[in-house]
Amino acid sequence: MPENRGMPHAVSRLRAERLARSAKPFLARGGFKRERCPDCRLVPSHCMCALRPSLTTRAGVCLIMADIEPLKPTNTGWLVADVVPDTFAFGWKRTEADPGLLALLADPQWQPYVVFPGQYVAPPERVVQSVQPSTGGAAARRPLFVLLDATWTEARKMFRRSPYLDPFPVLSLEPEQMSQYKLRRSGRDDHFCTSEVAALCMSLAGEHLAGQALEAYLAAFTHHYLQAKNQQPVDWQSAGHRRLREVFDGASSRSGDAPLPSAAMAAPCGAVDGCA
Repeated sequence: MPENRGMPHAVSRLRAERLARSAKPFLARGGFKRERCPDCRLVPSHCMCALRPSLTTRAGVCLIMADIEPLKPTNTGWLVADVVPDTFAFGWKRTEADPGLLALLADPQWQPYVVFPGQYVAPPERVVQSVQPSTGGAAARRPLFVLLDATWTEARKMFRRSPYLDPFPVLSLEPEQMSQYKLRRSGRDDHFCTSEVAALCMSLAGEHLAGQALEAYLAAFTHHYLQAKNQQPVDWQSAGHRRLREVFDGASSRSGDAPLPSAAMAAPCGAVDGCA
């Protein structure tokens, strides 16, 4: 499969905008205080730019992000933007909505679904647990999954105070597995990170390859991040890397693209285009 080496994606651009407004540098709590690759946010020795998938999806993702969420190196909305080509990202404000966000939600090509637990939604008639498959005909509206990328406390506030989301159905997910996210603490195993939620949404829309790629990509990112934090080398044969290879190779065999070359699985930062 070809690698995704285009312009900075939506989350990267939002991060740059947020940094430009900052009065002082953002210092992540508990993270490593070393130089980071601007494209994958990892230290150069653990860069994973060469692993970035390139997929075609009909479904899209709209991330509405809490103020400092784009700045956090553990943010997984960044991974969603790496994998899903039509990923949009907007900062959330209590007093006003981004005009670009409102225009996107009103675009007739998209059918927005606000992803949020159904027990917190009123009236309950808004809640759905399935979506129109994104493999429908050309005239069918494309699913657009609206994810509130924030801590759980922030997300509940954002959901209550964003009346422009009220016209849209609320997709309530009921995953059977527990969260595998290990980079931030959570008191509950049924709280999923943004990338895990996006993977579930893609699978519901019939975008199974994208769902599998998001799962494997998150596992690989988690391995790289924790190994860097603990000053340990990358294990290129880890479970996450093996799963990512399987997804790439399976997709390549179906599409006729070349599989991910094994050399790319060990490319250092700076050895691939787009990694500065």
